[in-house]
Amino acid sequence: MTVLKHEMKQSRFALLIWTVSVAFLLVICIFMFPEMKAEMAGVTRIFASMGSFTAAFGMDRLNFGEFLGFYGIECGNILGLGGAFFAAFMAAPMLAKEEKDHTAEFLLTHPVSRVRIITEKLCAVLMQLLVMNGIVLLLSVGSTVIIGEKIDWEKLYLLHLAYFLVQMEIAAICFGISAFTRSSSLGAGLGIAILMYFLNLIANMADSARFLKYITPFAYAEGADIIAGDGLDGKLLLLGAVYTAVSIAAAYWKYTKKDIS
Repeated sequence: MTVLKHEMKQSRFALLIWTVSVAFLLVICIFMFPEMKAEMAGVTRIFASMGSFTAAFGMDRLNFGEFLGFYGIECGNILGLGGAFFAAFMAAPMLAKEEKDHTAEFLLTHPVSRVRIITEKLCAVLMQLLVMNGIVLLLSVGSTVIIGEKIDWEKLYLLHLAYFLVQMEIAAICFGISAFTRSSSLGAGLGIAILMYFLNLIANMADSARFLKYITPFAYAEGADIIAGDGLDGKLLLLGAVYTAVSIAAAYWKYTKKDIS
């Protein structure tokens, strides 16, 4: 597990910064809710009349005056975008950086197979996502308890699970891309994360663009669907699992055959 330990040690400061940043913003939003609760009824009415913009974020189906409705929009966007960027940031350079940093000649001369290198690097990405999401969830739950809001905990946990699966899919896609590049693909990874986010917004705004739901992982992490009781869409989850598996398989296929300079 030498490669795994090395990757975890090398990424510890980035993991700390991203975790603290996302968790801090979530906690601030949660503590703001009691002060804003009395004004949320008016805000809900305003948003309800904004047409496509309202539908893009699912605000036409959520009540800002209720904590879960507020959490699904405000905190959901922070966790969705922040988590997606973190997943791309960690996964996109994972296989390409050995050539970029000229450490491949050191790593590949050791008695360790390329399959094991890929596996341990992939495990490192997964562990980083688990650590970040675990800490964020604990702080979110603790903050919610402190402000004294009574909510449906099952829906809150399901929302966090959905965003974790989104991060896993984006990480897998970026990990697969990193096997095909010789320099950092961080820019491409972050671009994919933001593209997937906006594809979901477009799909929500126009019926003619609903097919985009089958492309972006954010489609099965809709706060409005989860909080309204619809849960996670099984078909979209299955598609996401296929995209994740294909991306990881592509990484193994390419990296084991790649002529690494």
